[in-house]
Amino acid sequence: MSDTAVTFDDIKTAARRIAPFASRTPLLWSSTLNASVGAQVSFKCENLQKIGAFKFRGALNAVMSLDDTRAKPGVATHSSGNHGAALALAARLRGIPAFVVMPENVPQPKRDAVRAYGGEIVTCAPGLKAREAALATLIEERGLEVVHPYDDARVIAGQGTCALEILEEMPDVDVILVPVGGGGLISGTAIAVSGIRPEIRVIGAEPALADDAWQAMESGKRVVLDNPDTIADGLRASLGELNFAIIREHVESILRVEEAAIVEAMKYAFSRLKLVIEPSSAVPVAVVLKGLVDLHGLKAVVVLTGGNVDLDRLPWVAR
Repeated sequence: MSDTAVTFDDIKTAARRIAPFASRTPLLWSSTLNASVGAQVSFKCENLQKIGAFKFRGALNAVMSLDDTRAKPGVATHSSGNHGAALALAARLRGIPAFVVMPENVPQPKRDAVRAYGGEIVTCAPGLKAREAALATLIEERGLEVVHPYDDARVIAGQGTCALEILEEMPDVDVILVPVGGGGLISGTAIAVSGIRPEIRVIGAEPALADDAWQAMESGKRVVLDNPDTIADGLRASLGELNFAIIREHVESILRVEEAAIVEAMKYAFSRLKLVIEPSSAVPVAVVLKGLVDLHGLKAVVVLTGGNVDLDRLPWVAR
């Protein structure tokens, strides 16, 4: 696989590589929601994936694609939580060490998950610059293989396997809605779609308080926001360079939602859909509930990217 490009064949190879380890997650729907929006909306439940998030796909593909020489010292990354846990589990399956740089403001359950899967945590200050600096130091000291959480062709190919499953089960889908943080999932989704049915609309959703992707699409230039303050902690990262190039070419649009709408959508998933999702997963759900995209008469899939939530600190519960 090229370090600078991802192809549809790369995604198919990734699907074969991760098949023995990753879960094939279900597509679920709500008759009540469908009636209210006048569309067939299904949810790709990556909150039920290993480690509770889609991130396992990309991390696993990256780790399992390494030759023994590169793998032996171990792997490292920076992460707000889910990618770190994913890399830790993938490394454990490969029998190698994993080191994860995590900001000090990461929710405790995500920190606990990295440790539970055998990862070693290096704490840093919040913000992308601090994360990258701490990772660079770690790599220099230990000679580890970097598995970037999103700006990595191997990771993007792995994330694209989620869309392959969607299209195998629902080949006539019209729209796929995906949360956008660093852009790994939406990049892989867009490439998978372009390789099978390019007419499918791929739409990104992000918090208004972390809208670098929306700004980038508007300006035509990659935008970097350092440590945006949104409840959707998994979407605080800015688009990677490789991700932005793919999104510009293949993604229809990026839509933004406010913080209150994210909380409302998360609560809706808990109470009406009976699905535990984290705030990042709730962002495209909010797009649907707020009617920000016209889905009337269409078949749409919303990717629920993760379900790792601190149940003692739900955002609608007074503390």
